This record gives sequence, C-alpha cells and structure tokens, in this order.
Amino acid sequence: MGVTLSRRGRWAVPVIAVAVTGGVIAGTQIPSAQASPVLPVRTPGQLLAEINQDQKLPPLTGTVVETTSLGLPQLPQAGNPTSLSSLLTGSHTIKVYYLNAQHFRLSVQQPMSETDVIRSANTLWLWESTGNSVTEFTAPTTAQKHALKNKLPAGPVLTPQQAANEILTAVGKTTLVSVQDNVSIANEPAYQLVLKPKDHRSLIGRVVIAVDAKYGMPLRVQVFAKGDSGPAFQVGYTQLSMNTAPAAANLNFTPPPGASVDKVNMGDKAAAKPATGSAATMSDFGTYGSDWLTVVSLPQQDLLSSLGTGAAGSNAPTAPSAGPGGLGGDSQKVIGALLGAAKPVSGTWGSGTLLQTSLVSVLMTGGKVYIGAVQPSVLYAAVGHTS
Repeated sequence: MGVTLSRRGRWAVPVIAVAVTGGVIAGTQIPSAQASPVLPVRTPGQLLAEINQDQKLPPLTGTVVETTSLGLPQLPQAGNPTSLSSLLTGSHTIKVYYLNAQHFRLSVQQPMSETDVIRSANTLWLWESTGNSVTEFTAPTTAQKHALKNKLPAGPVLTPQQAANEILTAVGKTTLVSVQDNVSIANEPAYQLVLKPKDHRSLIGRVVIAVDAKYGMPLRVQVFAKGDSGPAFQVGYTQLSMNTAPAAANLNFTPPPGASVDKVNMGDKAAAKPATGSAATMSDFGTYGSDWLTVVSLPQQDLLSSLGTGAAGSNAPTAPSAGPGGLGGDSQKVIGALLGAAKPVSGTWGSGTLLQTSLVSVLMTGGKVYIGAVQPSVLYAAVGHTS
C-alpha cells in the first residue's frame, strides 16, 4: 500500500547519483542483507516520521561501504581516492566514529593514502595524506550563523544518514511511498522504506532506505535506475556497534608534522560571499523543474575548472592538463573518456553534446552544463529556462 510523500526541496537535486560524485573513497562490496527479521508493523508514514534529520543518535563506531555503478565507460584509474575516476566509479569504505553531532570522525583509508573528516565542536578538519594538507574550518558565532544562515561546509555524502537526508529533502508530491520486507543490516534489524517517482521521465526506478528498528537511523540507502535489478548507487553499514563511545584517540586531531594548514573562518565575509566573478559564486547556477525532475545548470567552464581542466569551444570541450585545483591527477584522461562516450544532439532548443548513464543525463550546450536524473527530453526543455 502506498502513500504520497509531501516534502519540498526546491534547490536539491532529487538524486543521490549527482551527489555521489562528491564521495571520496574505496573498499569492498556491501554484502547481501540477512534473513528478514520479525518486527512490529510500521506504516510508510510512521517510518518517514522516524527518519528525523535532527534525531539524537547513540554513540557508535562502524564501517560504511559505498558503491557506484552508473553505467559509465571504462575510466582510467589513478589509484588516488580523490581522483575523478575514483569519485565516479568503484567501491569505497569509510570508518565512522560518532560521539554526537558535534564530535565525530569519518576516516577513509587506502594502502597508500588516508582522507579524514573530523568535527570537534565548532571546528571541522579535512585532512588528505596524499598532499599532507589540512583545511581547518571554524564555524561562525551564533550571531553570524543567524545573519549568514551558514554553518560548517557540507561534506560529501559518506553515510546512510547523509544519503537519506539528501533524498528526503529533495522529493515532493510526485513520490509514491511504500514498505517492503524487513532486513538485517550489520546484524541490526531494519525496516525498508521505498520511494518511487511517479513521473516516467525520471531515470530513477526506486530508492530503498533501510531504517534501524530501534533508533530510526538509516542503515543503508540504495538507488536503482529504472529497469535495473541491482543498485546504481548504495551506501550502507557492513559493521556497526552502537551505545559504545568511540575511543578519544579516534576523535582527537592534530595536524601532522609538516602538513600545510589552510584556515577558513566561515563567519568571515570573504568566506560567506566569494568575490564577484569567481566560480565559487555560482552566479549562473540555476535549476529547472522540481522534485525527481529537477535539472541543475551551471557554466561549463566552472565545472571544468573545478576539475582542474579547461575547455575549448562551447559544445565540444577538451581536457587539457589538470591544474593545481584539480581532483587528483587523472582529470584530463577521465574527462576525455567521458567526452568520448558523449554524442552530438540537436533540436529546436539548439545543439550540444549529450552523455547518458543509467541514472544521470548530462547535456553541454551554449557554454552551460545541464545535469539531472532524467530523460534527455527534460534537459532539452531546461535549456535557457533555468533560474
């Protein structure tokens, strides 16, 4: 039995598939869930109410695995967790140490590198061992928060809770909500909440959120492309120990010797309002449509610059050498491989280049990039109409 979900998310992209490109990490496949546990009956509405974004969770330690399979062409591998190919494909593992919302650590370890996000009260650190670099973010004061409506910078989607939050704030009245068989995730009994777009133009078939039976905490999120039996994206716990505080050593952080430290005060006007004309202002960032059919547009040059690449021409960009701001050293080859899989398209809206995957469509035209988990026709309708 389904019900209609009534949540609004005008600015959110209604797919974790777009958000996952900000994920940072690598590991093993998520094992199959165990036999269905017997639990008290919950309606879809009750489960929605239990997934509270501001809920008080118990202290915990655990291992989260994220896998991505978007139907992209074979991409060159750089062996770097922050490389572009690593962000878009493969499997990634994160260690989670959580005391409370103000004290936690997310650690991504590989044979030759480590990337950590550490939150301690009003300070958040991002440490990347590859370049021995640390970025220290300081939260604004209470008054500045109220004035700027700005908190510590949003990180990549690394946990089931973050993934569920992204999805639940992005869907609206065009969603059918139901429940399916209970599961055990990391030995914890869980309900399964299912979200399905009603509009056939969405590339998403369904989103399945496994909800912990005791705390209402998302234990796994799976996003299925339409017609596919396996998830195009999933993030979930493979090991979990709740109600035990993490060791203090896992929550403390001191920049390693020789590390370069970049300090950012989120209360500074410079941090809150980047200089006019910089890519960070995203002045030409826009959206078209809503809910599952949301399309995001941004300047093509801004996208390529953020990857440390450049462009030549509005409809057929090239990928020169990655600059210092690039995501790893493989950006040039990866962009080249992606563009090689794109095809020229045209219509009454104009002409451009289209890249299609099982879950995401990307259109480059007129110096802009249009992205959405939608059929190409929705992207074409968005050309020149984003706001």
